[in-house]
Amino acid sequence: MTKANPGSPFPFLCPRRRSSRLIPMFDFVRKHTKLLQFILVLLIFPSFVVFGIQGYSRFTDPSNATVAKVAGGDIKQSELDQAHRQQVERMRQQMPGVDVKLFDTPEMRRRTLDELIKDRVMRTAAVKENLVITNDRLQHIFATDPQFASIRLPDGSVNKEFLAARGMSSAMFAEQLRDDLATRQVTQGVSGSLVAGKTALGSALNALLERREVQLQRFDAKDYLAKVNPSDADLEAYYKQHQADFHTNEEARIEYVVLDLEAMKKQVSLNEEDLRKYYEQNISRYTAAEERHAAHILVNAPKDMPEADRAKAKAKAEALLAEARKNPAGFAELAKKNSDDKGSAANGGDLDFFGRGAMVKPFEDAAFSMKPGEISNLVESEFGYHIIKLLEARGGEKKSFESVRPEIVEAISKPKAQELFAAAAEQFTNTVYEQPDSLQPVIDKLKLAPQQATVQRTPAPGAAGPLASPKLLDAIFSTDAIKNKRNTEAVETGANQLVSARVVEHHPERILPLAEVRDRVLAEVKSQQAAAAAKKDGEARVAALKQNASEALPQTVQLSRTKPEGQGRQVIDAVLRADITKGPAVIGIDLGKEGYVAAKVVKRVDRPADDPDNERAQPYVAQALSAAEGAAYYDALKRRYKVDIKAAATAAEAASAASK
Repeated sequence: MTKANPGSPFPFLCPRRRSSRLIPMFDFVRKHTKLLQFILVLLIFPSFVVFGIQGYSRFTDPSNATVAKVAGGDIKQSELDQAHRQQVERMRQQMPGVDVKLFDTPEMRRRTLDELIKDRVMRTAAVKENLVITNDRLQHIFATDPQFASIRLPDGSVNKEFLAARGMSSAMFAEQLRDDLATRQVTQGVSGSLVAGKTALGSALNALLERREVQLQRFDAKDYLAKVNPSDADLEAYYKQHQADFHTNEEARIEYVVLDLEAMKKQVSLNEEDLRKYYEQNISRYTAAEERHAAHILVNAPKDMPEADRAKAKAKAEALLAEARKNPAGFAELAKKNSDDKGSAANGGDLDFFGRGAMVKPFEDAAFSMKPGEISNLVESEFGYHIIKLLEARGGEKKSFESVRPEIVEAISKPKAQELFAAAAEQFTNTVYEQPDSLQPVIDKLKLAPQQATVQRTPAPGAAGPLASPKLLDAIFSTDAIKNKRNTEAVETGANQLVSARVVEHHPERILPLAEVRDRVLAEVKSQQAAAAAKKDGEARVAALKQNASEALPQTVQLSRTKPEGQGRQVIDAVLRADITKGPAVIGIDLGKEGYVAAKVVKRVDRPADDPDNERAQPYVAQALSAAEGAAYYDALKRRYKVDIKAAATAAEAASAASK
């Protein structure tokens, strides 16, 4: 097979233009201050007359506020808003059922701003350091880099569907790719090429894998639960301090009705004759595709081979054919030794099962005309001469009407249901609005099924369907729906799906009285008091150990990050942080609700030279060092290009967005 010559992926590529710099005019301004003031008065006053105050106020629009500066250039609030909307939309596409409000927080907006700043810093550095991607290199990277394989067509151009889905032309894609490659070069020279020295790598490995011998005594809070007995005053005090933990969410018991294709399918009337007629008309759809399992021997003889050589190849193929027919059982061995198709020769020429369209036409025609066990005559194709042995044949069986009846019902019902839905949608919308005191009229008119549920203002975890729609929940908890018990408007909760709901009962958020949550409060107070008692005993044990350094604790273990021996991270971190340069160290570790641990860190334990953790951890440590080097270089770039974040403006806009 011949390959097409790769073409340019981009219709046109042009070198980037550099913006010119303005000549400073400070001297002129200082010398002509009064003249400039007069000119400004002439310019500004008419603007108030012509455009009014509102026109002027556009220049003080919050969206034009500067939220950050990089190398003297502004990042506007409008840029941040647009970038954040795009980020939220990407998250929504990745997690369709998620509430997008979760991403509209000051923390998420700050992350978006950080990414904007990083992009601006990298672009500035690429320009300042003349990291230019030439047209030839750009085309070479696109043509050879595996990451572009999915959008690269056989002729080397960009997939037009990919560009159309993103609203881009090939020139826009080329420019974006050029920018990305240039900015990537900024840090690749540091993080991508860092080779950690043996000393640095060894120190990092030792710090990560260090082992220490330690004596432990645990004071578990659960062992003290039976010893504590909270008073009523204790419960009352805890309840008053933690009332926010004992509240019910606002909820509503609703009845609702759904108009969708599933509801309309139930109203589609079908008769058996229509179903059987559809089956006969589409019998090919219910017939298993024919497949053939064959093996072959290929003798290369492409079309451009000289005639004399082709004649020799044909003679060789005829000799192999005669040998194959003489000993059909030895076909696989014959193919291994003689077939020029190296991909299948090793398997005795076996091509496995294939369907129509998978092979070149002469080969396909021959294979599909044979019976299992037969050996074909010579079959000539563009690749040469084939000897085919058919091993198996399958497919061509028709599925019975009964077995595909549900598929046929679905195929016929769906378009009819869509027609019914289109006709019913307007009736649904008008009826729930014009008769707002009940859903029964729309139920009767369109023969829909009433449904009931209890909902809160946000979708319940794992919710699906209409009740997962924030738009519907907003309508349910609107003032009109709650106060006047009226139908919500018809809300579109999905493709071909309208829903209207009516509040039957509404329960506002409230703090539960102590009497209702006494058991919960008692459990929390006992847990606190048990942890406090465990901590008290643990601290006393630590104090005694410090007075008598020779005293030992009941459990002796060797701990490291890779061998925690059942100890939690708090214990491991505390043990490895302890200063043992002057001898054993006694420390106390507060585990909060879990209790307390008294520890005596005795000594550092040497690791064996052949410790397998060394080899396993080395690439991760090297990667971490490289990442740290890259982060440090980025910090240096931020200082070089004078990154200035206007935190107040960002926080104010985030608060404004949250309130909206």
